[in-house]
Amino acid sequence: MPGLGTSFGRGGATTAQQDLANADCILIEGSSMAEAHPVGFRWVMKAKERGVTIIHVDPRFSRTSALADIWVPIRAGGDIAFLGALVRHVIENNLFFRDYVVHFTNASCILREDFRDTEEG
Repeated sequence: MPGLGTSFGRGGATTAQQDLANADCILIEGSSMAEAHPVGFRWVMKAKERGVTIIHVDPRFSRTSALADIWVPIRAGGDIAFLGALVRHVIENNLFFRDYVVHFTNASCILREDFRDTEEG
Protein backbone atom coordinates (compact mmCIF):
# COMPACT_ATOMS: atom_id res chain seq x y z
CA MET A 1 0.00 0.00 0.00
CA PRO A 2 2.56 2.56 -1.10
CA GLY A 3 -0.01 5.35 -1.42
CA LEU A 4 -1.02 5.03 2.22
CA GLY A 5 2.58 5.24 3.35
CA THR A 6 3.14 8.39 1.31
CA SER A 7 -0.12 9.99 2.45
CA PHE A 8 -0.30 8.94 6.08
CA GLY A 9 3.23 7.95 7.07
CA ARG A 10 2.64 4.21 7.03
CA GLY A 11 0.85 1.68 4.90
CA GLY A 12 -2.05 -0.09 6.54
CA ALA A 13 -5.72 -0.82 6.34
CA THR A 14 -8.06 2.14 6.47
CA THR A 15 -10.96 0.14 7.91
CA ALA A 16 -11.57 -2.24 10.78
CA GLN A 17 -10.92 -5.69 9.31
CA GLN A 18 -13.72 -7.16 11.43
CA ASP A 19 -16.23 -5.10 9.41
CA LEU A 20 -15.50 -7.36 6.44
CA ALA A 21 -17.26 -10.24 8.19
CA ASN A 22 -20.47 -8.17 8.25
CA ALA A 23 -20.33 -6.94 4.64
CA ASP A 24 -22.92 -7.73 1.96
CA CYS A 25 -20.30 -7.63 -0.81
CA ILE A 26 -16.53 -7.22 -0.67
CA LEU A 27 -14.57 -5.53 -3.46
CA ILE A 28 -10.79 -6.02 -3.35
CA GLU A 29 -8.94 -3.90 -5.87
CA GLY A 30 -5.25 -3.82 -6.74
CA SER A 31 -4.19 -6.15 -3.95
CA SER A 32 -3.60 -9.83 -3.58
CA MET A 33 -4.98 -9.72 -0.07
CA ALA A 34 -4.88 -13.50 0.38
CA GLU A 35 -1.11 -13.47 -0.12
CA ALA A 36 -0.11 -10.05 1.21
CA HIS A 37 -2.50 -9.81 4.19
CA PRO A 38 -3.45 -13.38 5.16
CA VAL A 39 -4.53 -12.46 8.70
CA GLY A 40 -6.95 -9.80 7.44
CA PHE A 41 -8.09 -12.09 4.62
CA ARG A 42 -9.54 -14.52 7.15
CA TRP A 43 -12.36 -11.98 7.68
CA VAL A 44 -13.07 -12.11 3.96
CA MET A 45 -13.26 -15.90 4.14
CA LYS A 46 -15.64 -15.70 7.13
CA ALA A 47 -17.89 -13.44 5.06
CA LYS A 48 -17.67 -15.82 2.09
CA GLU A 49 -18.86 -18.65 4.35
CA ARG A 50 -22.01 -16.56 4.95
CA GLY A 51 -22.58 -16.30 1.19
CA VAL A 52 -21.12 -12.83 0.68
CA THR A 53 -19.98 -12.13 -2.89
CA ILE A 54 -16.25 -11.48 -3.16
CA ILE A 55 -15.07 -9.45 -6.17
CA HIS A 56 -11.37 -9.16 -7.00
CA VAL A 57 -10.28 -6.43 -9.44
CA ASP A 58 -6.69 -6.94 -10.56
CA PRO A 59 -4.88 -7.43 -13.88
CA ARG A 60 -3.19 -10.60 -12.69
CA PHE A 61 -4.85 -13.79 -11.52
CA SER A 62 -3.72 -14.63 -8.00
CA ARG A 63 -4.74 -16.67 -4.98
CA THR A 64 -7.19 -13.88 -4.11
CA SER A 65 -8.73 -14.15 -7.60
CA ALA A 66 -9.05 -17.92 -7.20
CA LEU A 67 -10.93 -17.50 -3.91
CA ALA A 68 -13.16 -14.68 -5.21
CA ASP A 69 -16.57 -15.27 -6.74
CA ILE A 70 -15.86 -12.75 -9.49
CA TRP A 71 -12.48 -11.81 -10.95
CA VAL A 72 -12.39 -8.57 -12.96
CA PRO A 73 -9.13 -8.60 -14.98
CA ILE A 74 -8.89 -4.89 -15.82
CA ARG A 75 -5.91 -3.58 -17.74
CA ALA A 76 -3.11 -2.10 -15.67
CA GLY A 77 -3.89 1.57 -15.13
CA GLY A 78 -7.61 1.11 -15.72
CA ASP A 79 -8.56 1.49 -12.05
CA ILE A 80 -9.81 5.08 -12.26
CA ALA A 81 -12.05 4.34 -15.25
CA PHE A 82 -13.42 1.25 -13.50
CA LEU A 83 -14.13 3.11 -10.26
CA GLY A 84 -15.64 6.05 -12.15
CA ALA A 85 -18.02 3.69 -13.93
CA LEU A 86 -18.95 2.10 -10.61
CA VAL A 87 -19.70 5.50 -9.03
CA ARG A 88 -21.73 6.57 -12.06
CA HIS A 89 -23.78 3.36 -11.95
CA VAL A 90 -24.47 3.79 -8.23
CA ILE A 91 -25.54 7.43 -8.64
CA GLU A 92 -27.64 6.95 -11.79
CA ASN A 93 -29.48 4.01 -10.24
CA ASN A 94 -29.87 5.60 -6.80
CA LEU A 95 -28.04 2.72 -5.10
CA PHE A 96 -26.67 4.74 -2.19
CA PHE A 97 -27.86 6.24 1.08
CA ARG A 98 -28.32 9.89 0.11
CA ASP A 99 -28.68 11.18 3.68
CA TYR A 100 -25.39 9.56 4.71
CA VAL A 101 -23.50 10.79 1.64
CA VAL A 102 -24.78 14.36 1.98
CA HIS A 103 -24.08 14.68 5.70
CA PHE A 104 -21.02 12.52 6.33
CA THR A 105 -18.86 12.51 3.18
CA ASN A 106 -17.20 15.00 0.86
CA ALA A 107 -19.03 13.49 -2.13
CA SER A 108 -22.25 15.45 -1.66
CA CYS A 109 -21.20 17.94 -4.36
CA ILE A 110 -21.62 15.31 -7.10
CA LEU A 111 -25.24 14.77 -6.08
CA ARG A 112 -26.26 18.34 -6.90
CA GLU A 113 -28.56 18.73 -9.87
CA ASP A 114 -26.29 21.36 -11.45
CA PHE A 115 -23.12 19.26 -11.17
CA ARG A 116 -21.55 18.45 -14.53
CA ASP A 117 -18.24 16.93 -15.45
CA THR A 118 -15.97 19.22 -17.46
CA GLU A 119 -16.43 16.90 -20.46
CA GLU A 120 -20.24 16.84 -20.28
CA GLY A 121 -20.69 20.33 -21.76
